[in-house]
Amino acid sequence: MTGFLSDLVQYQGLFQMISVLGIGGTFQIGFQISSITYMSQHVKAFINETWLERYGYPLHQDNLLLLWSITVSIFGIGGLLGSSGSRYLTAKYGKKKCLLCNNLLMIVAASIMGCSKTARSFEMILIGRFMCGISAGLCVPLHHQYVGEISPRKMCGFATSTASFFWSLGKAIGQISGQRELLGSQALWPMLMASCGLPALVQLVTLPFFPESPPYLLMHKGDHEGCKKAIRQLWGEGHHQAEIDDIMREKATMKNTKILSVLELMKEPAFRWQLYMIVTLTATIQLCGINAIYFYTFEVLQAAGFDERMISYLTLSVGLSELVATVLCSSIIERLGRKVLLRGGYSIMCLLLAGITVTLSLQDWYFWMPYCSLCLIILFVVVFGAGPAGATISVRSEILQLSCRPPAFVIGAVVNWLGVFVIGTTFPFIVERLKHFCFLIFMVLLFTSGIVIHLFLPETKGKSIVEITEEFNKLNFKKKHIPTISNHVTEDYAFCTRL
Repeated sequence: MTGFLSDLVQYQGLFQMISVLGIGGTFQIGFQISSITYMSQHVKAFINETWLERYGYPLHQDNLLLLWSITVSIFGIGGLLGSSGSRYLTAKYGKKKCLLCNNLLMIVAASIMGCSKTARSFEMILIGRFMCGISAGLCVPLHHQYVGEISPRKMCGFATSTASFFWSLGKAIGQISGQRELLGSQALWPMLMASCGLPALVQLVTLPFFPESPPYLLMHKGDHEGCKKAIRQLWGEGHHQAEIDDIMREKATMKNTKILSVLELMKEPAFRWQLYMIVTLTATIQLCGINAIYFYTFEVLQAAGFDERMISYLTLSVGLSELVATVLCSSIIERLGRKVLLRGGYSIMCLLLAGITVTLSLQDWYFWMPYCSLCLIILFVVVFGAGPAGATISVRSEILQLSCRPPAFVIGAVVNWLGVFVIGTTFPFIVERLKHFCFLIFMVLLFTSGIVIHLFLPETKGKSIVEITEEFNKLNFKKKHIPTISNHVTEDYAFCTRL
């Protein structure tokens, strides 16, 4: 505890910047994921009313469900486009400028959605959600990279875990704001939809007072004095020449390092299994059932038999549980290891989904069965937050060398946002057709991913990139001769691994 307090004093600039990045980054994404749940009934009613005013007849129920699913899932399409362009924009303009411009985009999108009811246009909601998705797709990888580059090695684990913390915090705040006593009423839901612009406004106002990342200033701008000033602002006064020397060595090494393109990475046999793991971990995060629960919490709890007036309050326990679990994850990830948290988390989540399916099937038999369903849902969220949520972020950054990290994260982002789109589009119809048996689909995916992780993912805790690469080479080349890849960076640097 004393050590943490001393670090808090010394690295107060770092903590402040992590907070600013988190509020304008993963916080607002989590906010949008959870707050959209509270607008489900209001937005559906608004779409139907608008359609009736224009054409003189109401929408068919299936068409209304389709428009609602598009409203939810178009966020993922925007995220796909935004994340695809993040590499180019970051290299050309730097992370700080990209984030500032991205905040303006989010504020415009929030304003469009907030004015949709006044303009009697549900299309404005679609446009705003699409723009929010673009902004989210751009800011999430920038947030991860920025935090990684400003963190010294001793703070690396804590810094990377803040992404999932702010994500969960955003979900919890979104659920609180969505209560009918606050912004979740029939009259105020446009304000709830527009409130996603507030975190962007906070970051837009505060970020100019913080520096670009020290590695960017030194390696890309050649600004030695700017790098030293940024380090002092973030890490406090002290002797930091060793860290600067490490950045200089990295800069010298990168002169002989080729950054692979997406196509080159897909063709490179030396990184085949690392790429398989990236795709598996990213797809599992999206298709494990957690987003389905957050997108359609009302429908899930309705299926559990709870009174509709109680549902908005009960969902608070879900968001707060994940928030507590992410804090727990940061304290156990270095003790248990990434592979244990992933493999064990998938297994427990699979069993909990089986339990949820059983309790939903028996909800009419016993009056207390719906409460069992709610408890299992909360446990599912806790296990997700304490295990796979944080461990996935660590593994994705630790198994990749510098030369293949940018294209691998582009591929991961494509898989991530495609998963958001698929879940947002298909889950309403899956629930409509399969009812409570819909969770069996996620059980199969979790079981399959758990087997893959157990068989093929090496433990990365306490290992250098050289050791991790050697273990993957056993899979990539098997009994073949393992070539020496000289054009890839493997040196262990003082700065946190670039995300």
